[in-house]
Amino acid sequence: MSPSITDEADLDDVLSTPRRETSAALDACPGDIIVLGAGGKMGPTLARMAARATAGSRKIIAVARWSSPGAERALNDAGVETLRCDLLERDQVARLPDAPNVVFMAGQKFGTTGAPAMTWAMNTIVPANCGERYKHSRIVAFSTGNVYPLTSVGAGGSREDDALGPVGEYAASCVGRERVFELYAERFGTPVAIVRLNYAIDLRYGVLVDLALRVYRGERVPVDMGFVNVIWQGDANRIALECLPHASSPPFVVNVTGADVLSVRSLAEWFASRFEKGVTFTGVERADALLSNTMRMRSSFAPPDVTLDRMCGWIADWIEHGGPLLGKPTKFEARDGKF
Repeated sequence: MSPSITDEADLDDVLSTPRRETSAALDACPGDIIVLGAGGKMGPTLARMAARATAGSRKIIAVARWSSPGAERALNDAGVETLRCDLLERDQVARLPDAPNVVFMAGQKFGTTGAPAMTWAMNTIVPANCGERYKHSRIVAFSTGNVYPLTSVGAGGSREDDALGPVGEYAASCVGRERVFELYAERFGTPVAIVRLNYAIDLRYGVLVDLALRVYRGERVPVDMGFVNVIWQGDANRIALECLPHASSPPFVVNVTGADVLSVRSLAEWFASRFEKGVTFTGVERADALLSNTMRMRSSFAPPDVTLDRMCGWIADWIEHGGPLLGKPTKFEARDGKF
């Protein structure tokens, strides 16, 4: 693992590095792999990881609208085939190629407050279109820990079998997404794995980047949502691909995040010390937060490769050296579910 990350090419290489367990999982699931909604923050590196793990032995197909030609070209250069498709259009989805292995990554979070209808469409109609097209395939579907209610910090986080309690329209629509895939598993025996992810960390976005930037810029750090879980995006990619052989009917559901409950205040103070800056806080820590228990993940998969210390160090270096950012805050501090 690289001791430092110097540019985006290096970053994407680190984020897309498979491990032995990733290759073994894909060996157990022969045939092409299609990644639906591959144009987002995680999709390009997941598709590239699949290509590296299979070493050109099968097609890896990344499907998106591809508003960024550069991202599409980079994937092509990495051996990934790209297709353009609006997943809201059922006819376009019906024309997508067959593939026995599907990773579903499409969805909408930000902008929900201003455009709830589109959020519901992206998070329920798109899964229905894709579930129908690939009902005879194996599907890993990305979801979110937002389907859970806020839980007591001392309880260790929500478990996969806990009752869902979405807060806000985005979270409710994500429950809808899960229910659509559950329906296809129930009606057609479609093997499904549901990945409830929160929060993935890159150097260009994520909870740690949000906190580091606030400290670096001298902005106040809110602590009302005082505790979080995080996981390196590369580790989330690995575990998602390794879920393919776990897909089943009824669905295999797994929380994917770091095992530790992290204090937002302590994280901000670490960055303040690293940057040699002061830090001020707003709000007060509550007794509950959006947290996920990872016992099932830890019993099913190899532990994450990238530690919290390494993530924080990489992010601090990246910000100090003016590395590019996506400019998409996670809004992790929202307690009302409004994104």
